[in-house]
Amino acid sequence: MKLAKAYGYLKKDLEQIEQSINKVIQAKHPVLRQASTELLQAGGKRIRPVFVLLSGQMGAYNLEKLKLVAVSLELIHTATLVHDDVIDDAEIRRGMPTVRQIYGNRVAMYTGDYILARALEEITLLRDPKIHRLLSQTIVEVCKGEIEQIKDKFDWNQGLRNYLRRIKRKTALLIATSCKLGAIASGVNDRDAQRLYRYGYNIGMSYQIIDDILDFIGSEKEMGKPAGNDLLQGNLTLPVFMAMKDASLRENIKSSLQADYSIREARIKNVVEAIKQTHAIEASYDLSNRYLAKALQQLDGLPDSRPKRTLIQIGKYIGKRRT
Repeated sequence: MKLAKAYGYLKKDLEQIEQSINKVIQAKHPVLRQASTELLQAGGKRIRPVFVLLSGQMGAYNLEKLKLVAVSLELIHTATLVHDDVIDDAEIRRGMPTVRQIYGNRVAMYTGDYILARALEEITLLRDPKIHRLLSQTIVEVCKGEIEQIKDKFDWNQGLRNYLRRIKRKTALLIATSCKLGAIASGVNDRDAQRLYRYGYNIGMSYQIIDDILDFIGSEKEMGKPAGNDLLQGNLTLPVFMAMKDASLRENIKSSLQADYSIREARIKNVVEAIKQTHAIEASYDLSNRYLAKALQQLDGLPDSRPKRTLIQIGKYIGKRRT
């Protein structure tokens, strides 16, 4: 089953959100307008808007209110991707040239800032201090995560805790916030809204771990970037931590990646293959599954409903994801 099939009944509402996203990022300045539009046209799973809508269905579903939340969260996510690509000197995302590759770092940074500003401007149309407080706290944590990712690059002494904290801030918190803000906007009670938040957090952790696994086992065509790209950029992810429990492999990885970029690039395929020959991929899937089980457990206290069943389906799909 394809992921989109699980929430196919939301198609019309998601189409409205997509139209709103494209409308919101239209800038008067031609370069900003073109860069932002090209970025969004490159596609994306739009999973955050899906979580907003599904959580919103747990209460008094109001598409106009939920649309504001969904658009803002998707744009915040998009802005972080633009900034990520500048930090990583990334040339390709989703199989397409990045904004920085086409326009340079300065335009890319201002494009990311513009998209973030439009996201914040959009959410102000909802006059609920709980929504603004949670969103502000989430953005602060996401920014901390970005700084930590820069600081932790090529740091061979960091522990697994660093990685888990990074992916919490990089991915899990924004998905958790998508779930909770959808609930708040629909008047869901605080207890159930917090259950949905914890569901989103654990789903986000599982999802990012699998993304990091796929960086090793996915094809360039599937992932839109070469295998081992994260490691090439100095980002140590869960499969690397698992593989480096082998002392000799740890030294092999370190020596291969402490060289100049051209040498690292030439050696990365061998490093990826060496990691794949260990238990690292299996162990990483195991931790992902533990987060997934925690996510599904959070839904136990919610009444049976179509959105709840869909959230369960999405969780199970994520656990089986191999592309």
